[in-house]
Amino acid sequence: MTMHLARGLSTINTKKPKQKKLTQSQIDQLRVEWRAYNKRMRQINCHTAQFDNFEDYIAYTRGNYKPKQDKSFQAYKPDRSYQRETQYIPSHGDGIGGWAPKKDSIKYTGTLIKGIATMHKSNAVPIINKEQAIEVSNMRRG
Repeated sequence: MTMHLARGLSTINTKKPKQKKLTQSQIDQLRVEWRAYNKRMRQINCHTAQFDNFEDYIAYTRGNYKPKQDKSFQAYKPDRSYQRETQYIPSHGDGIGGWAPKKDSIKYTGTLIKGIATMHKSNAVPIINKEQAIEVSNMRRG
């Protein structure tokens, strides 16, 4: 059984309420705000954001404004002449798995380091000469 809402059987109101008519004092107040809005848009260099007529501003403040599409604006359509035609080259195999040689493990084969000493709670320190070995063995816990 699905839990979809059946039309008419729901308590959720989906109707958009009708907007109330504006009173003359509200219209006068909006006219003052419209002039201030246009002035502010000119001050911040957003001349295209100004409203030419008062009815558009009223629709904007009430949430009903749909901006008009600029006639000079055209959507970008890329030119496909730069793309070259390439032949289809299938990859080798079926794409599952693959073969690669195992990487050799890293081992120290030189003669510089004589050994490894443990100092201060299992801190491994390389020993290069006998003096370092004596220093590590004489260190105290701090």
